[in-house]
Amino acid sequence: MADERTALLAHLMRRAGVGATQDELDALAGRPYEDVVEDLLHPARFPEPEDDVLYRYFPQMTAPDTTAASAGRWVYRMVNTQRPLEEKMALFWHHVFATAWFKGEHMLSMADQIQTFREHGLGKMRDLLVALSRDPAMIYWLDNCENHADAPNENYGRELLELFSMGIGAYDETDVKMAGRAFTGWTFQQPIPLYPHGAYPARFVYRPEDHDGSEKTFLGETGAFNGEDVIDIIVRQEATARFIARHLYNFFVADEPQVAAWSVQGPNDPDAIDQLASVFLETEGDLRRVMRTLLNSDFFKQAQFSKVKSPAEFVAGVLKLSGTLQDPAPLMGALQGAMGAMGQKLMDPPSVEGWHTGKEWIDGGTLMERVNFAVQQVGNPESPGTQAVAARLANGDAPAAEALVEGCLEAAGPLEASTETREALLAGASAGEHGERVARMLTLVVATPEYQFA
Repeated sequence: MADERTALLAHLMRRAGVGATQDELDALAGRPYEDVVEDLLHPARFPEPEDDVLYRYFPQMTAPDTTAASAGRWVYRMVNTQRPLEEKMALFWHHVFATAWFKGEHMLSMADQIQTFREHGLGKMRDLLVALSRDPAMIYWLDNCENHADAPNENYGRELLELFSMGIGAYDETDVKMAGRAFTGWTFQQPIPLYPHGAYPARFVYRPEDHDGSEKTFLGETGAFNGEDVIDIIVRQEATARFIARHLYNFFVADEPQVAAWSVQGPNDPDAIDQLASVFLETEGDLRRVMRTLLNSDFFKQAQFSKVKSPAEFVAGVLKLSGTLQDPAPLMGALQGAMGAMGQKLMDPPSVEGWHTGKEWIDGGTLMERVNFAVQQVGNPESPGTQAVAARLANGDAPAAEALVEGCLEAAGPLEASTETREALLAGASAGEHGERVARMLTLVVATPEYQFA
């Protein structure tokens, strides 16, 4: 059984990334936990993922007009990056600021939005919201390109308050109207038509002649506010600090009720939310410092296996375990379909509300999709990850059933299996060639209830 320190580091890497191999955990074992956290919080200390190699093998990725190519590329980055928290923060903000390809069908803008989340995801909340408000994918998604001084459109202003920053109950309809007016004139330009030559990058454009420069009263403050002024006011609100803190807790610590219920159902751990919100307010929305507090906290360290993995986390974690995406592979083009069958298409959420999380990820159909995908990846004795587990368990003699089960549970987590699960795994510890035994046992482990949790 893995020692407590290894289990804690594995927990950290599952939450701040998509997991770590046993070799990677060995490399971290001699370092203080807080130092590992600091490396995660400072992705610039490490090189960017070398995803340009994908273009050599898959030229179609140079013109990513569909979500399949871009989703495959993103999962490749999640699996192979030395900057795991950078990708995980991008995934987090993609959940919060849910924007979908299906409306604009402009994949370059969607990919640019994810890159914005990488660049600002650990920065200041104010800078992130300004970048989001200037993002062409978001502007088109929530109709701010139809928001004019003489004909305001409140869609973006409403969702900025309701879903992106403060939550229901922290503002009124007048605030929605004033936010909408503040963002008039914030639009984008598509320099070259999408058809017939395909997608070209769009860019933010501010049209001062289309901006409502009149006096506005927003959240109790009055002035001739523009969009940036509204964001400055939003970031100072305690409601914003608590709303973002609860989102971070829900994504990185433990499953909360669905976001739609937050206005009537309090947090599961009010003290944790208080702690995170306090840091947010003290630092004027410094997300890196909020995440430092979260990752070093006792409530985080004690929350092992208290979250159901999202399909993206599950797929990337399985590929990390199996090693089948260490290099570009044809399966990348199929990953979006696999995740979609499990209930999550990256860069194509069902609505601006995003995805329902936690136990709602799992039903009979999606569980079967998870198991089938995982078994296909780890069940091949030639998979690099499966071979690595087999090599660790090889000591000259075939391991006994107990050692085989324990070794595979450690490789996949380390997982703490229930008595019922452990007995089922022992019953499946068949005889045969060593590599095949390990592969078969790994297929059983990834099908357990325990493996569905991070």
